[in-house]
Amino acid sequence: MNRGPAPGAPLGRTEKTMSEKALEAWGAGLPDWVAELAALADREGLRGAEKRVNYSASAISTVINNRYRGDMGRVEESVRGALMGRVVPCPVLGEIGRDQCLVWQKKPFAATSSIRVAVYRACRAGCPHSKLKSLEGPAT
Repeated sequence: MNRGPAPGAPLGRTEKTMSEKALEAWGAGLPDWVAELAALADREGLRGAEKRVNYSASAISTVINNRYRGDMGRVEESVRGALMGRVVPCPVLGEIGRDQCLVWQKKPFAATSSIRVAVYRACRAGCPHSKLKSLEGPAT
């Protein structure tokens, strides 16, 4: 039966914060957006951060620990949009957060609304903020 810490064991917090892990993993070159992401994870936990930046908790953890193998630039864009107020001009929606721009780009074609069709086409027709290459999918 466990009745508390073993004699002589340190009392209090032994787990590192995400901010401490980020500083340890990135060193003096810690980017401001990673520091902001780590601070969010400290405040709201990885699940809270997951909801804000549209990346999984495991992806956020690997970014903070400087082990992410995916497109780090895309994560940076999402964090800057969601947490740091970066906005871009959308030819259809006007000024939107960069994170929302990336979310709209991922949406598949659906003729459910004229706005959705217009954004789908704009994202694939040379928008300077699009990460997509060219028009894909139905050509209606």
